[in-house]
Amino acid sequence: MSRRTPTNLAPLLGLLGLMACATTKPAAQTAPVAADTATGTAAPAVIGNGPATEDLAKYRAVFTLPPASGAVAAPRATAPPKAVVAPAPTSQVNAQVEQRLRDQAFTNEKVKYTSGYRVRVYLGLERDQVMSIRRQIISRYPDETDYITFKQPVYRLYIGDYATKLDAARGLVRLRQFAPKAELEPMQVLVNKQP
Repeated sequence: MSRRTPTNLAPLLGLLGLMACATTKPAAQTAPVAADTATGTAAPAVIGNGPATEDLAKYRAVFTLPPASGAVAAPRATAPPKAVVAPAPTSQVNAQVEQRLRDQAFTNEKVKYTSGYRVRVYLGLERDQVMSIRRQIISRYPDETDYITFKQPVYRLYIGDYATKLDAARGLVRLRQFAPKAELEPMQVLVNKQP
């Protein structure tokens, strides 16, 4: 004989348990009266719906004020503060620092390239079209440097030598009127345009 248990019996028992809980109402209970630290009066401490089970007053720190005395303590005589004098330097490094700065400036003068950005204005097969776009840009912005590269059969026209991406983005916005598909390309750019 196989004994079967009804599968819907568990939800029914759960529902009966909830109904039993809903019909009984617990009485509001309050904890023992604790002293209010802000006002010094007694206030009932209610924690949630149940009573406070533990009195934590024995763990709280108690601070006492020093006894008030009528006599005022005489101020102690103190020596006037001494003037602070900077220590005398024992060795000077200014000459060495100046020499290092001159050496670094001389080295920086020799640097010609840095990593930066250029705006690629044209990428295509038509030489006449790349020259036309170049003439339009140079006539409008004569200070911009242009670079035309040719790797058979593709012409590329790059404009500008921008050291930062922010400057390159500004240049890109200016050049969008000539080439709507212009893009930024990271590459090595000239630092000093003067020979």
